[in-house]
Amino acid sequence: MNYSVALQGRTAVVTGAARGLGAGIARELAARGMRVALLGREAATLRSVASRLPTEAGVYEVDVTDDSGMMAVAARIECDLGRPSVVVANAGVAEGGPFTSSDPSTWRRVVEVNLIGSAVTARTFVPHLLETHGYFLQVASTAAFGAAPMMSAYCASKAGAEAFARSIRAELAHRNVAVGIAYLHWTDTDMIRDVERHTVLRELRQHMPAPARKVYPVAQVSSWIARGIDRRAASIYAPPWLRLAQLARPVYPAAVSLLSRRTLPQLTGEDSLEQTGLLGAGGRIEEESIGRGRPSDASEPLG
Repeated sequence: MNYSVALQGRTAVVTGAARGLGAGIARELAARGMRVALLGREAATLRSVASRLPTEAGVYEVDVTDDSGMMAVAARIECDLGRPSVVVANAGVAEGGPFTSSDPSTWRRVVEVNLIGSAVTARTFVPHLLETHGYFLQVASTAAFGAAPMMSAYCASKAGAEAFARSIRAELAHRNVAVGIAYLHWTDTDMIRDVERHTVLRELRQHMPAPARKVYPVAQVSSWIARGIDRRAASIYAPPWLRLAQLARPVYPAAVSLLSRRTLPQLTGEDSLEQTGLLGAGGRIEEESIGRGRPSDASEPLG
């Protein structure tokens, strides 16, 4: 298998690298011969990922919304592994439930991690990418262009992250720094598996057309993303057919509203529209950061 030789021996930074997609991307970049800096909130889990990589890797426990903490980590990475040539802003969290009954601190935390955290990541590492003529990848979602009910914080944050990436792309193009956006659909992470535990979110997904509700393995999605990184792609679609979905972007608001009007009243009659709290195995860590534990009736997340 011929990987891009331009990446060999260079340094990559991946946020949210403790598990799931972040860990998968780290594995793909290490397979291309890159040194990898793994950033996240859980040092022990990060070390476990790093121990299985075939190249040199560093573990850096940090909150991506912490400006000073990220700057300190960047200095350590440069010393340990060298200036990065690839930075992947992958860290993200999600919650589900009606906006009107959402906990303000939880809703805000989703936006802080997914949008502000991406901006802090860029502010921290773009100076390094200017030196290496590198590549910044913003991990977004179909939620950036197909906002769904019951996921207002996630959709708002991913739409904002997409707009942010487009903005800095225009700023940096003449300085030989490429900025890409990865549009992901359902990926088999613990966050998505947690969605299945909540009736309304599960049923909303089941009402999607069959191709749109398919869940893709992390290894496959990571491979698609890494191929895009090889090309310094402006847009990466995982799965690739999402490129066609972009063409229908203008009709999504009306389609989602129609689906919601038909589906939500029925679901409301069958079950309460409960708040999920922060989803996934990383949710517990994030809940602690805003001074809240998981609700006592919440299911234990899958590891």
